[in-house]
Amino acid sequence: MAIMITDECINCGACEPECPNNAIYEGGAQWRWADGTTLTEVKTGEGAVVSGTTPQTPVSDEYYYIVSDKCTECVGFHEEPQCAAVCPVDCCVDDPDYRETRERLLEKKEWLHIAA
Repeated sequence: MAIMITDECINCGACEPECPNNAIYEGGAQWRWADGTTLTEVKTGEGAVVSGTTPQTPVSDEYYYIVSDKCTECVGFHEEPQCAAVCPVDCCVDDPDYRETRERLLEKKEWLHIAA
């Protein structure tokens, strides 16, 4: 599963630099697949191909958010999700809408960080 940031977020920003996938963004900020990854283009669920540098719509305008498709729960990098470890108000929690096995999270990590 991925991690999500709840509306209890105080916008401190402690989580953002801890993410090895650059999956965490400030509220209102556009995100990009290429941020912190080796992705140059991505095939969407609808079959379209988008450039990794194309700005994407923010998930939240109010507080920090995590792009679920880039979140690997730090599997393959750390023993636990680093955003949750540093969050002073414990608002980085499991996202019940994105359940993934450890094997799937490792596959996602490899996909995000393909050796060039």
